[in-house]
Amino acid sequence: MKPYYIILYFLLAISVFGNSQNTNISNASVFEGEPYLAIDPNNQQHLVAAWMGFKVGQGIIIKTKYSDDGGSTWSAVNEIPHITGATSAADVSLEYDSNGNLFMCYVDYENQTFTQGDVIVRKSIDNGVTWGNAVSAVSIADCPDKLCIDRPWIAIDNSTGPNNGALYITTINANQPSIVIPPYHSYLVVSSDGGANFSNPRLVDTTDYYVGAISQAATSPLVGPNGTFYASYPSYETSQSPFAHIYLASSTTLGVDIDHTNAYTILIPGTTDPFAKKGGKMLCDYSEPSHLGLLLLAQENGDADVYFMETYDAINWTTPIRINDDASGNGKLQDLMWADFNENGDLAICWRDRRNGSTSGYQTETEIYGAIRYKDSINFEPNFPISSQQAAHDVVLEGNGNDFMNVQFIGDTIYSIWGDVRTGTLNIFLNKTSVSTGTTSTQSIHSDQALMTIFPNPANDYFKIDQFEEYENCQLIDASGKIIKTVEIGTVSTSDVPSGTYFVRFSVNNKGFTAPVVIQH
Repeated sequence: MKPYYIILYFLLAISVFGNSQNTNISNASVFEGEPYLAIDPNNQQHLVAAWMGFKVGQGIIIKTKYSDDGGSTWSAVNEIPHITGATSAADVSLEYDSNGNLFMCYVDYENQTFTQGDVIVRKSIDNGVTWGNAVSAVSIADCPDKLCIDRPWIAIDNSTGPNNGALYITTINANQPSIVIPPYHSYLVVSSDGGANFSNPRLVDTTDYYVGAISQAATSPLVGPNGTFYASYPSYETSQSPFAHIYLASSTTLGVDIDHTNAYTILIPGTTDPFAKKGGKMLCDYSEPSHLGLLLLAQENGDADVYFMETYDAINWTTPIRINDDASGNGKLQDLMWADFNENGDLAICWRDRRNGSTSGYQTETEIYGAIRYKDSINFEPNFPISSQQAAHDVVLEGNGNDFMNVQFIGDTIYSIWGDVRTGTLNIFLNKTSVSTGTTSTQSIHSDQALMTIFPNPANDYFKIDQFEEYENCQLIDASGKIIKTVEIGTVSTSDVPSGTYFVRFSVNNKGFTAPVVIQH
């Protein structure tokens, strides 16, 4: 097997044929990122989207919308309030059970001293119209000094087996080196009563299969069609092996007993690009019980490419194959992968692509691309663009909060959802494509909003507001809504403002808006 640079593993996807337009789901004038999409298995007209979004006075919260007509029109935004003491939310995922109940999982925490934080689960019985009370699945108090609440992902047993309806949530340590020290771990909690109660966190990584020195061992869970729980995670522990690995954990006992196998041995270090999005996801072909897939971001040819490997027995894995079909070794970095099998075993993979960018590396224009492999084929179809236009690079894409996209492949339709900056801020876009007809069905669901042009952005000692005289009640605020200064002229001094992300709050015709500005000294 050839060596591969693992940058981002096990993930995702979507794809489309022909030209397409994209629906702006969030249509916000400030940061919106890391979207997740769920589709009712009993009615494909029911779609629910969730993402991280900014709200004045509350910072980053979770927002949701639902559609009852297959994504043609969408509801108003539902803003999920913080639990008491929390100041920021992140990492939302959605999953339906076989009875049509929808579960939402995310982390809600105090983001300054990390004295409080929980992985929250909420249940909806009406396809995301309303959400039930918050249930704490994992708390910071469950793992003192380990902050085991980051990157929660939810998976549900929808098999016909004895554990139907069981909820599994995996988490990892937060990236807070002043608090969390090695060894690092992957964690699991389970609910067998429909999300009312959860077990105490246990380690997914155990003796001989520890995570080791990887500070954020992104763990990807799923439940196969026979009810087996699987989770993939990376490991680098020299007492176990001189090499890094991707391990596959499995359980048929609600996580009480966990077995492990080595899915992949990583022989060469990953990308050195500090901005590449390296999260990952494993996927399952529900038409075959032990057919699992793994997406890899691999740097075999000098730049990051998308690779896919699979197993049909959850033990033996194929050699990774390159998915993006641009010229090999062209310096174009690919990332932000996701993938999904449909119920027939067809596979869609998508990623953020830079083949048409004006420069190499991360900081260039991007598009969303995809590829399809049909169940009866050993080869992928040619790549095709999913996004309807290039998105220019923006500094907001270099930070946290835009690490994932999502896809659902149902029947012959691929639904893909991601964030890009074509509107001038990070917003959420949806694409819906039929692979049988090659047609794309999208409609704009947003209304016109007044936006402010700020330059330079990022700013150092000052920034300017274009056509300042058109705006009223301008204030510079931080993410919590605290007023930093009142803005009275079109040139705003920021030499005394610490580096960070801020917002100009303003009004037009008595309607309030905000516009982001990044200050970098």
